[in-house]
Amino acid sequence: MTKTQWWLLAALLTAPSLDANEPDWAAFDRYVAAAVLEWDVPGLAIAVVKNDQIVFERGYGTTSLSGGGPVDEHTLFSIGSTTKAMTAAAVGMLVDEGALGWDDPLSEHMPRFRLADAEATARLRVRDLLTHNAGVPNTDGLWYEQPNDLDEVLRRMQYVELEAPMYSNFTYQNVMYAAAGKLIELESGMTWGQFIERRIFVPLGMNRSVTSLARTRLRDNVATPHDVVDDQLVPIDNASVDTVAAAGAVWSSVHEMALWARFLLRGCVTEEGERLLTAETCNELFEPQTLVNREMYPAMQLYEHHWFTYGLGWFQTDYRGRALDFHTGSIDGLVALHGLIRDEELGVYILANRDHAEVRHALMYQALDSFDGRLTDATRRDWNREVKALFDRLAQEREEQIAKTKKEDKPDPRPALDGAAYVGTYSDRLFGEVTITQAGGDLRFRFGLQACTLEHLGGDSFRCPWEAKWRGEGAVQFVASSPGRIGALRLGSAEFRRAE
Repeated sequence: MTKTQWWLLAALLTAPSLDANEPDWAAFDRYVAAAVLEWDVPGLAIAVVKNDQIVFERGYGTTSLSGGGPVDEHTLFSIGSTTKAMTAAAVGMLVDEGALGWDDPLSEHMPRFRLADAEATARLRVRDLLTHNAGVPNTDGLWYEQPNDLDEVLRRMQYVELEAPMYSNFTYQNVMYAAAGKLIELESGMTWGQFIERRIFVPLGMNRSVTSLARTRLRDNVATPHDVVDDQLVPIDNASVDTVAAAGAVWSSVHEMALWARFLLRGCVTEEGERLLTAETCNELFEPQTLVNREMYPAMQLYEHHWFTYGLGWFQTDYRGRALDFHTGSIDGLVALHGLIRDEELGVYILANRDHAEVRHALMYQALDSFDGRLTDATRRDWNREVKALFDRLAQEREEQIAKTKKEDKPDPRPALDGAAYVGTYSDRLFGEVTITQAGGDLRFRFGLQACTLEHLGGDSFRCPWEAKWRGEGAVQFVASSPGRIGALRLGSAEFRRAE
Protein backbone atom coordinates (compact mmCIF):
# COMPACT_ATOMS: atom_id res chain seq x y z
CA MET A 1 0.00 0.00 0.00
CA THR A 2 1.39 3.43 -0.94
CA LYS A 3 1.86 6.33 1.50
CA THR A 4 -1.11 8.05 -0.12
CA GLN A 5 -3.29 4.99 0.42
CA TRP A 6 -2.18 4.74 4.06
CA TRP A 7 -3.02 8.42 4.58
CA LEU A 8 -6.46 7.92 3.01
CA LEU A 9 -7.02 4.81 5.11
CA ALA A 10 -6.16 6.62 8.35
CA ALA A 11 -8.47 9.49 7.47
CA LEU A 12 -11.36 7.23 6.62
CA LEU A 13 -11.04 4.97 9.66
CA THR A 14 -11.14 7.94 12.03
CA ALA A 15 -14.58 8.95 10.73
CA PRO A 16 -17.02 10.28 13.35
CA SER A 17 -18.85 7.82 15.57
CA LEU A 18 -22.22 6.62 14.33
CA ASP A 19 -25.23 8.00 16.18
CA ALA A 20 -27.43 5.26 17.65
CA ASN A 21 -30.74 7.00 16.88
CA GLU A 22 -29.93 8.42 13.48
CA PRO A 23 -26.85 6.72 12.08
CA ASP A 24 -24.46 8.83 10.08
CA TRP A 25 -24.56 6.79 6.90
CA ALA A 26 -22.06 9.02 5.13
CA ALA A 27 -19.53 8.21 7.86
CA PHE A 28 -20.44 4.52 7.67
CA ASP A 29 -19.93 4.62 3.90
CA ARG A 30 -16.44 6.02 4.39
CA TYR A 31 -15.73 3.42 7.07
CA VAL A 32 -16.72 0.54 4.77
CA ALA A 33 -14.73 1.96 1.86
CA ALA A 34 -11.63 2.20 4.06
CA ALA A 35 -12.07 -1.34 5.37
CA VAL A 36 -12.40 -2.75 1.85
CA LEU A 37 -9.16 -0.99 0.96
CA GLU A 38 -7.31 -2.20 4.06
CA TRP A 39 -8.34 -5.84 3.60
CA ASP A 40 -7.50 -5.65 -0.13
CA VAL A 41 -10.92 -6.97 -1.16
CA PRO A 42 -11.62 -6.53 -4.90
CA GLY A 43 -15.35 -6.03 -4.45
CA LEU A 44 -17.87 -5.91 -1.59
CA ALA A 45 -21.52 -4.99 -1.15
CA ILE A 46 -23.49 -4.39 2.04
CA ALA A 47 -27.12 -3.71 2.92
CA VAL A 48 -28.67 -2.73 6.25
CA VAL A 49 -32.36 -3.19 7.05
CA LYS A 50 -34.16 -1.47 9.93
CA ASN A 51 -37.87 -1.27 10.74
CA ASP A 52 -38.84 -2.85 7.41
CA GLN A 53 -36.77 -0.40 5.38
CA ILE A 54 -33.51 -0.77 3.50
CA VAL A 55 -31.66 2.09 5.20
CA PHE A 56 -28.28 1.52 3.55
CA GLU A 57 -27.09 -0.44 0.51
CA ARG A 58 -23.95 0.11 -1.49
CA GLY A 59 -21.26 -1.61 -3.50
CA TYR A 60 -17.50 -1.03 -3.45
CA GLY A 61 -14.68 -1.99 -5.77
CA THR A 62 -14.88 -4.21 -8.82
CA THR A 63 -16.53 -7.44 -9.88
CA SER A 64 -13.16 -8.64 -11.22
CA LEU A 65 -9.55 -7.49 -11.14
CA SER A 66 -9.42 -8.61 -14.74
CA GLY A 67 -11.58 -6.07 -16.54
CA GLY A 68 -14.58 -6.13 -14.22
CA GLY A 69 -17.20 -3.45 -13.71
CA PRO A 70 -18.11 -1.62 -10.50
CA VAL A 71 -19.85 -3.57 -7.73
CA ASP A 72 -23.25 -2.13 -6.82
CA GLU A 73 -26.21 -3.24 -4.74
CA HIS A 74 -27.46 -5.40 -7.64
CA THR A 75 -24.22 -7.32 -8.29
CA LEU A 76 -24.74 -11.07 -7.98
CA PHE A 77 -22.43 -13.05 -5.70
CA SER A 78 -22.59 -16.61 -4.43
CA ILE A 79 -24.44 -16.41 -1.11
CA GLY A 80 -22.95 -19.79 -0.14
CA SER A 81 -24.33 -21.37 2.98
CA THR A 82 -26.72 -18.52 3.72
CA THR A 83 -28.75 -20.54 1.20
CA LYS A 84 -29.41 -23.00 4.05
CA ALA A 85 -31.94 -20.66 5.66
CA MET A 86 -33.97 -20.75 2.45
CA THR A 87 -33.84 -24.54 2.35
CA ALA A 88 -35.03 -24.72 5.96
CA ALA A 89 -37.86 -22.29 5.17
CA ALA A 90 -38.84 -24.42 2.17
CA VAL A 91 -39.07 -27.51 4.38
CA GLY A 92 -41.15 -25.41 6.77
CA MET A 93 -43.61 -24.62 3.98
CA LEU A 94 -44.10 -28.36 3.44
CA VAL A 95 -44.61 -28.78 7.18
CA ASP A 96 -47.32 -26.12 7.08
CA GLU A 97 -49.00 -27.92 4.20
CA GLY A 98 -49.06 -31.20 6.10
CA ALA A 99 -46.79 -32.96 3.62
CA LEU A 100 -44.39 -33.84 6.43
CA GLY A 101 -43.56 -33.06 10.05
CA TRP A 102 -40.32 -31.81 11.58
CA ASP A 103 -40.08 -34.94 13.71
CA ASP A 104 -41.25 -37.45 11.14
CA PRO A 105 -38.79 -40.34 10.67
CA LEU A 106 -36.96 -39.46 7.48
CA SER A 107 -37.40 -43.06 6.34
CA GLU A 108 -41.11 -42.39 5.89
CA HIS A 109 -40.32 -39.89 3.16
CA MET A 110 -36.91 -41.04 1.85
CA PRO A 111 -36.72 -44.82 2.42
CA ARG A 112 -33.71 -45.15 0.14
CA PHE A 113 -31.56 -42.72 2.16
CA ARG A 114 -29.35 -44.65 4.56
CA LEU A 115 -26.27 -44.30 6.70
CA ALA A 116 -23.97 -47.20 7.55
CA ASP A 117 -25.43 -47.23 11.06
CA ALA A 118 -28.89 -48.87 10.81
CA GLU A 119 -30.03 -47.51 14.18
CA ALA A 120 -29.06 -43.96 13.20
CA THR A 121 -30.89 -44.34 9.89
CA ALA A 122 -34.02 -45.44 11.74
CA ARG A 123 -33.80 -42.59 14.27
CA LEU A 124 -33.07 -39.85 11.73
CA ARG A 125 -35.81 -37.20 11.67
CA VAL A 126 -36.64 -34.59 9.04
CA ARG A 127 -35.24 -31.79 11.22
CA ASP A 128 -31.95 -33.69 11.63
CA LEU A 129 -31.09 -32.90 8.02
CA LEU A 130 -30.83 -29.23 9.02
CA THR A 131 -29.08 -29.21 12.40
CA HIS A 132 -25.55 -30.65 11.86
CA ASN A 133 -25.85 -32.83 14.97
CA ALA A 134 -26.82 -36.29 13.71
CA GLY A 135 -23.29 -37.57 14.38
CA VAL A 136 -22.45 -37.65 10.66
CA PRO A 137 -18.87 -36.63 9.76
CA ASN A 138 -18.02 -34.14 7.03
CA THR A 139 -18.53 -35.68 3.58
CA ASP A 140 -17.72 -32.75 1.29
CA GLY A 141 -15.30 -35.02 -0.59
CA LEU A 142 -18.36 -36.61 -2.21
CA TRP A 143 -19.24 -33.47 -4.17
CA TYR A 144 -16.45 -30.85 -4.08
CA GLU A 145 -14.81 -30.95 -7.53
CA GLN A 146 -16.32 -34.38 -8.17
CA PRO A 147 -18.39 -35.60 -11.15
CA ASN A 148 -21.05 -37.25 -8.96
CA ASP A 149 -24.69 -36.16 -9.30
CA LEU A 150 -26.90 -35.69 -6.25
CA ASP A 151 -28.45 -39.15 -6.41
CA GLU A 152 -25.00 -40.73 -6.41
CA VAL A 153 -23.86 -38.53 -3.51
CA LEU A 154 -26.90 -39.56 -1.48
CA ARG A 155 -26.48 -43.24 -2.41
CA ARG A 156 -22.93 -43.22 -1.05
CA MET A 157 -24.08 -41.89 2.31
CA GLN A 158 -24.97 -45.51 3.15
CA TYR A 159 -21.24 -46.06 3.69
CA VAL A 160 -20.87 -43.23 6.22
CA GLU A 161 -20.29 -44.39 9.79
CA LEU A 162 -21.17 -41.99 12.60
CA GLU A 163 -18.23 -40.10 14.10
CA ALA A 164 -20.14 -39.47 17.35
CA PRO A 165 -23.41 -40.57 18.97
CA MET A 166 -26.44 -38.83 17.51
CA TYR A 167 -27.15 -35.38 19.02
CA SER A 168 -23.88 -35.36 20.98
CA ASN A 169 -21.74 -33.26 18.66
CA PHE A 170 -21.90 -30.45 16.09
CA THR A 171 -20.23 -31.23 12.74
CA TYR A 172 -21.03 -29.03 9.75
CA GLN A 173 -22.72 -31.22 7.15
CA ASN A 174 -23.51 -29.96 3.63
CA VAL A 175 -24.71 -33.28 2.22
CA MET A 176 -27.48 -33.53 4.81
CA TYR A 177 -28.79 -30.19 3.53
CA ALA A 178 -28.56 -31.59 0.01
CA ALA A 179 -30.73 -34.47 1.23
CA ALA A 180 -33.23 -31.87 2.47
CA GLY A 181 -33.29 -30.51 -1.06
CA LYS A 182 -34.09 -34.00 -2.36
CA LEU A 183 -36.83 -34.30 0.26
CA ILE A 184 -38.37 -31.05 -1.02
CA GLU A 185 -38.32 -32.47 -4.54
CA LEU A 186 -39.95 -35.74 -3.53
CA GLU A 187 -42.73 -34.07 -1.54
CA SER A 188 -43.45 -31.11 -3.83
CA GLY A 189 -42.93 -32.54 -7.31
CA MET A 190 -40.59 -29.63 -8.06
CA THR A 191 -36.81 -29.58 -8.04
CA TRP A 192 -35.29 -27.74 -5.09
CA GLY A 193 -34.35 -24.89 -7.43
CA GLN A 194 -37.85 -24.59 -8.87
CA PHE A 195 -39.35 -24.60 -5.38
CA ILE A 196 -37.05 -21.82 -4.14
CA GLU A 197 -37.67 -19.71 -7.23
CA ARG A 198 -41.46 -20.09 -7.22
CA ARG A 199 -42.16 -20.11 -3.48
CA ILE A 200 -39.53 -17.58 -2.27
CA PHE A 201 -37.99 -15.54 -5.09
CA VAL A 202 -41.21 -14.70 -6.94
CA PRO A 203 -43.29 -13.64 -3.89
CA LEU A 204 -40.43 -11.52 -2.56
CA GLY A 205 -39.56 -9.88 -5.89
CA MET A 206 -36.06 -11.42 -6.00
CA ASN A 207 -36.02 -11.21 -9.78
CA ARG A 208 -32.27 -11.41 -10.42
CA SER A 209 -31.46 -14.18 -7.94
CA VAL A 210 -30.74 -17.67 -9.31
CA THR A 211 -30.43 -21.09 -7.71
CA SER A 212 -27.25 -22.37 -9.36
CA LEU A 213 -23.89 -21.29 -10.69
CA ALA A 214 -25.00 -22.57 -14.10
CA ARG A 215 -27.87 -20.07 -14.18
CA THR A 216 -25.60 -17.08 -13.54
CA ARG A 217 -24.88 -17.25 -17.28
CA LEU A 218 -28.35 -15.77 -17.73
CA ARG A 219 -27.41 -12.64 -15.74
CA ASP A 220 -25.10 -9.66 -16.11
CA ASN A 221 -23.22 -7.88 -13.31
CA VAL A 222 -21.89 -11.06 -11.69
CA ALA A 223 -18.90 -11.10 -9.33
CA THR A 224 -15.78 -13.17 -10.05
CA PRO A 225 -14.07 -15.04 -7.18
CA HIS A 226 -10.52 -14.08 -6.16
CA ASP A 227 -7.74 -15.63 -4.09
CA VAL A 228 -4.01 -15.27 -3.56
CA VAL A 229 -1.89 -17.36 -5.95
CA ASP A 230 1.91 -17.07 -5.81
CA ASP A 231 1.59 -14.05 -3.49
CA GLN A 232 -0.71 -12.20 -5.90
CA LEU A 233 -4.46 -11.62 -5.63
CA VAL A 234 -6.00 -12.87 -8.86
CA PRO A 235 -9.34 -14.04 -10.28
CA ILE A 236 -9.90 -17.78 -9.87
CA ASP A 237 -12.36 -20.36 -11.16
CA ASN A 238 -15.73 -20.80 -9.55
CA ALA A 239 -16.19 -23.96 -7.49
CA SER A 240 -19.66 -25.25 -8.23
CA VAL A 241 -22.02 -26.16 -5.40
CA ASP A 242 -24.78 -27.11 -7.86
CA THR A 243 -24.58 -30.84 -7.03
CA VAL A 244 -25.57 -30.12 -3.42
CA ALA A 245 -27.54 -27.02 -4.33
CA ALA A 246 -29.74 -26.89 -1.24
CA ALA A 247 -26.60 -26.47 0.88
CA GLY A 248 -25.35 -23.33 -0.83
CA ALA A 249 -25.98 -22.76 -4.56
CA VAL A 250 -28.00 -19.51 -4.59
CA TRP A 251 -26.50 -16.39 -6.21
CA SER A 252 -28.04 -13.07 -5.23
CA SER A 253 -27.35 -9.41 -4.51
CA VAL A 254 -27.40 -7.46 -1.27
CA HIS A 255 -30.51 -5.65 -2.49
CA GLU A 256 -32.46 -8.85 -2.99
CA MET A 257 -31.08 -10.47 0.16
CA ALA A 258 -32.29 -7.38 2.00
CA LEU A 259 -35.78 -8.24 0.69
CA TRP A 260 -35.30 -11.72 2.18
CA ALA A 261 -34.16 -10.17 5.48
CA ARG A 262 -37.20 -7.88 5.59
CA PHE A 263 -39.46 -10.88 4.98
CA LEU A 264 -37.92 -12.78 7.89
CA LEU A 265 -38.04 -9.76 10.20
CA ARG A 266 -41.76 -9.36 9.39
CA GLY A 267 -42.33 -12.89 10.66
CA CYS A 268 -42.28 -14.55 7.23
CA VAL A 269 -44.88 -12.23 5.69
CA THR A 270 -44.40 -10.60 2.27
CA GLU A 271 -44.56 -6.85 1.73
CA GLU A 272 -48.06 -7.35 0.32
CA GLY A 273 -49.15 -9.12 3.50
CA GLU A 274 -49.04 -12.71 2.24
CA ARG A 275 -47.94 -15.16 4.92
CA LEU A 276 -45.58 -17.76 3.40
CA LEU A 277 -44.97 -19.58 6.68
CA THR A 278 -47.17 -19.81 9.74
CA ALA A 279 -45.95 -17.79 12.70
CA GLU A 280 -45.19 -21.01 14.57
CA THR A 281 -43.09 -22.42 11.73
CA CYS A 282 -41.32 -19.10 11.13
CA ASN A 283 -40.31 -19.00 14.80
CA GLU A 284 -39.21 -22.65 14.67
CA LEU A 285 -36.52 -21.74 12.13
CA PHE A 286 -34.75 -19.71 14.80
CA GLU A 287 -35.27 -22.06 17.75
CA PRO A 288 -31.94 -23.48 19.00
CA GLN A 289 -31.65 -27.16 18.11
CA THR A 290 -28.11 -27.95 19.25
CA LEU A 291 -25.17 -26.45 21.10
CA VAL A 292 -22.22 -25.56 18.90
CA ASN A 293 -19.47 -27.16 20.94
CA ARG A 294 -16.44 -26.00 18.98
CA GLU A 295 -14.96 -22.72 17.87
CA MET A 296 -16.30 -21.73 14.45
CA TYR A 297 -15.63 -18.01 14.13
CA PRO A 298 -12.46 -16.40 15.50
CA ALA A 299 -14.09 -12.95 15.54
CA MET A 300 -16.34 -14.15 18.36
CA GLN A 301 -13.24 -14.23 20.59
CA LEU A 302 -13.38 -10.45 20.66
CA TYR A 303 -16.55 -10.11 22.72
CA GLU A 304 -18.06 -11.94 25.66
CA HIS A 305 -20.98 -14.20 24.80
CA HIS A 306 -22.89 -16.78 26.80
CA TRP A 307 -24.34 -19.15 24.23
CA PHE A 308 -23.62 -20.42 20.74
CA THR A 309 -26.28 -22.59 19.17
CA TYR A 310 -27.64 -23.70 15.81
CA GLY A 311 -31.27 -23.65 14.75
CA LEU A 312 -32.66 -24.54 11.32
CA GLY A 313 -30.24 -22.82 8.96
CA TRP A 314 -29.13 -20.23 11.55
CA PHE A 315 -26.45 -19.83 14.20
CA GLN A 316 -27.48 -18.01 17.37
CA THR A 317 -25.44 -16.15 19.94
CA ASP A 318 -25.67 -13.14 22.24
CA TYR A 319 -23.84 -10.11 20.89
CA ARG A 320 -23.25 -7.37 23.47
CA GLY A 321 -26.49 -8.29 25.25
CA ARG A 322 -28.58 -8.67 22.07
CA ALA A 323 -29.85 -11.92 20.53
CA LEU A 324 -28.16 -12.35 17.15
CA ASP A 325 -29.14 -14.89 14.49
CA PHE A 326 -26.54 -15.17 11.74
CA HIS A 327 -24.96 -17.37 9.10
CA THR A 328 -21.90 -17.18 6.92
CA GLY A 329 -21.37 -18.42 3.39
CA SER A 330 -17.99 -19.37 1.92
CA ILE A 331 -16.93 -21.03 -1.31
CA ASP A 332 -13.67 -20.58 -3.20
CA GLY A 333 -13.03 -16.84 -3.56
CA LEU A 334 -16.50 -15.65 -2.45
CA VAL A 335 -18.03 -14.94 0.97
CA ALA A 336 -21.34 -13.90 2.52
CA LEU A 337 -22.65 -13.00 5.96
CA HIS A 338 -26.22 -12.48 7.14
CA GLY A 339 -27.03 -11.14 10.60
CA LEU A 340 -30.44 -10.48 12.18
CA ILE A 341 -31.40 -8.95 15.52
CA ARG A 342 -35.06 -9.83 15.24
CA ASP A 343 -36.08 -8.09 18.47
CA GLU A 344 -35.01 -4.81 16.88
CA GLU A 345 -36.14 -5.47 13.28
CA LEU A 346 -32.49 -5.04 12.31
CA GLY A 347 -30.59 -6.94 9.64
CA VAL A 348 -27.22 -6.77 7.88
CA TYR A 349 -26.17 -8.60 4.72
CA ILE A 350 -22.64 -8.60 3.24
CA LEU A 351 -21.14 -10.16 0.09
CA ALA A 352 -17.54 -10.05 -1.15
CA ASN A 353 -15.38 -11.62 -3.83
CA ARG A 354 -12.19 -12.52 -1.98
CA ASP A 355 -11.61 -15.87 -0.32
CA HIS A 356 -12.44 -15.69 3.40
CA ALA A 357 -12.61 -11.90 3.47
CA GLU A 358 -13.24 -11.70 7.21
CA VAL A 359 -13.84 -7.97 7.02
CA ARG A 360 -17.44 -9.21 6.76
CA HIS A 361 -17.56 -9.80 10.53
CA ALA A 362 -16.12 -6.37 11.31
CA LEU A 363 -18.68 -4.61 9.13
CA MET A 364 -21.60 -6.57 10.56
CA TYR A 365 -20.62 -5.67 14.12
CA GLN A 366 -20.04 -2.04 13.17
CA ALA A 367 -23.49 -1.85 11.54
CA LEU A 368 -25.20 -3.50 14.50
CA ASP A 369 -23.51 -1.10 16.90
CA SER A 370 -24.85 1.88 14.97
CA PHE A 371 -28.30 1.07 16.39
CA ASP A 372 -27.22 0.38 19.97
CA GLY A 373 -28.40 3.36 21.98
CA ARG A 374 -26.50 2.21 25.09
CA LEU A 375 -23.12 2.86 23.50
CA THR A 376 -21.12 6.02 24.10
CA ASP A 377 -18.00 7.32 22.42
CA ALA A 378 -16.07 5.62 25.23
CA THR A 379 -17.71 2.21 24.74
CA ARG A 380 -17.87 2.09 20.94
CA ARG A 381 -15.34 -0.19 19.32
CA ASP A 382 -13.51 0.07 16.04
CA TRP A 383 -14.39 -3.39 14.82
CA ASN A 384 -12.37 -3.15 11.64
CA ARG A 385 -9.20 -2.41 13.58
CA GLU A 386 -9.84 -5.20 16.10
CA VAL A 387 -10.88 -7.89 13.63
CA LYS A 388 -8.02 -7.04 11.25
CA ALA A 389 -5.48 -7.23 14.09
CA LEU A 390 -6.91 -10.61 15.17
CA PHE A 391 -6.72 -12.15 11.72
CA ASP A 392 -3.26 -10.70 11.05
CA ARG A 393 -2.09 -12.35 14.27
CA LEU A 394 -3.72 -15.67 13.37
CA ALA A 395 -2.13 -15.58 9.92
CA GLN A 396 1.28 -14.93 11.47
CA GLU A 397 0.80 -17.81 13.92
CA ARG A 398 -0.13 -20.15 11.05
CA GLU A 399 2.99 -19.17 9.13
CA GLU A 400 5.14 -19.76 12.19
CA GLN A 401 3.53 -23.15 12.81
CA ILE A 402 4.08 -24.19 9.18
CA ALA A 403 7.71 -23.14 9.37
CA LYS A 404 8.15 -25.02 12.66
CA THR A 405 6.54 -28.17 11.26
CA LYS A 406 8.76 -28.08 8.18
CA LYS A 407 11.85 -27.62 10.35
CA GLU A 408 10.90 -30.49 12.66
CA ASP A 409 9.70 -32.79 9.91
CA LYS A 410 12.01 -35.72 9.29
CA PRO A 411 11.25 -37.09 5.84
CA ASP A 412 11.51 -40.78 5.13
CA PRO A 413 15.08 -41.21 3.78
CA ARG A 414 14.13 -44.16 1.58
CA PRO A 415 13.97 -43.58 -2.17
CA ALA A 416 10.70 -43.96 -4.01
CA LEU A 417 9.94 -47.16 -5.86
CA ASP A 418 10.06 -47.19 -9.61
CA GLY A 419 7.22 -44.99 -10.88
CA ALA A 420 5.39 -47.92 -12.46
CA ALA A 421 4.93 -49.45 -9.00
CA TYR A 422 2.46 -46.68 -8.11
CA VAL A 423 0.50 -46.55 -11.38
CA GLY A 424 -3.05 -47.84 -11.21
CA THR A 425 -6.61 -47.22 -10.09
CA TYR A 426 -7.40 -47.00 -6.38
CA SER A 427 -10.97 -47.19 -5.10
CA ASP A 428 -12.97 -46.38 -1.99
CA ARG A 429 -16.67 -47.21 -1.89
CA LEU A 430 -17.46 -43.86 -0.27
CA PHE A 431 -15.22 -41.44 -2.16
CA GLY A 432 -14.81 -43.24 -5.48
CA GLU A 433 -11.66 -43.56 -7.56
CA VAL A 434 -8.19 -42.11 -7.66
CA THR A 435 -5.97 -42.76 -10.66
CA ILE A 436 -2.18 -42.63 -10.85
CA THR A 437 -0.61 -42.40 -14.29
CA GLN A 438 2.93 -41.84 -15.49
CA ALA A 439 3.97 -39.42 -18.21
CA GLY A 440 7.50 -38.34 -19.02
CA GLY A 441 8.78 -39.66 -15.72
CA ASP A 442 6.19 -37.77 -13.68
CA LEU A 443 3.47 -39.38 -11.62
CA ARG A 444 0.08 -37.81 -12.26
CA PHE A 445 -2.62 -37.96 -9.58
CA ARG A 446 -6.32 -37.43 -10.34
CA PHE A 447 -9.25 -37.42 -7.94
CA GLY A 448 -12.50 -36.39 -9.59
CA LEU A 449 -11.92 -33.00 -11.25
CA GLN A 450 -8.75 -32.30 -9.25
CA ALA A 451 -5.27 -33.22 -10.45
CA CYS A 452 -1.62 -32.70 -9.61
CA THR A 453 1.88 -33.89 -10.42
CA LEU A 454 3.17 -35.75 -7.38
CA GLU A 455 6.34 -34.49 -5.70
CA HIS A 456 8.35 -37.07 -3.79
CA LEU A 457 8.94 -36.38 -0.09
CA GLY A 458 10.61 -39.62 0.88
CA GLY A 459 9.79 -43.31 0.83
CA ASP A 460 6.21 -43.72 -0.36
CA SER A 461 5.14 -40.22 0.71
CA PHE A 462 4.30 -37.55 -1.84
CA ARG A 463 3.11 -33.97 -1.93
CA CYS A 464 0.20 -33.14 -4.25
CA PRO A 465 0.10 -29.44 -5.18
CA TRP A 466 -3.25 -29.07 -6.91
CA GLU A 467 -3.21 -27.58 -10.38
CA ALA A 468 -5.76 -25.05 -9.15
CA LYS A 469 -3.15 -23.51 -6.85
CA TRP A 470 -5.63 -21.66 -4.64
CA ARG A 471 -6.86 -25.05 -3.40
CA GLY A 472 -3.52 -25.71 -1.73
CA GLU A 473 -2.07 -29.17 -1.64
CA GLY A 474 -2.81 -32.69 -0.52
CA ALA A 475 -0.62 -35.31 1.14
CA VAL A 476 -0.54 -38.71 -0.54
CA GLN A 477 0.80 -41.73 1.31
CA PHE A 478 1.12 -45.02 -0.57
CA VAL A 479 0.78 -48.18 1.49
CA ALA A 480 2.66 -51.36 0.64
CA SER A 481 0.78 -54.67 0.68
CA SER A 482 4.09 -56.57 0.39
CA PRO A 483 7.70 -55.53 -0.23
CA GLY A 484 7.81 -53.54 -3.46
CA ARG A 485 4.07 -53.90 -3.99
CA ILE A 486 1.69 -50.97 -3.39
CA GLY A 487 -1.77 -51.99 -2.27
CA ALA A 488 -3.42 -48.70 -1.24
CA LEU A 489 -3.01 -44.97 -0.92
CA ARG A 490 -4.22 -42.50 1.67
CA LEU A 491 -5.49 -39.02 0.88
CA GLY A 492 -6.35 -37.26 4.11
CA SER A 493 -8.37 -39.67 6.24
CA ALA A 494 -9.62 -41.68 3.22
CA GLU A 495 -7.93 -44.91 2.14
CA PHE A 496 -8.25 -46.06 -1.46
CA ARG A 497 -7.53 -49.71 -2.24
CA ARG A 498 -5.68 -50.59 -5.40
CA ALA A 499 -7.57 -52.58 -8.01
CA GLU A 500 -5.97 -55.95 -8.57
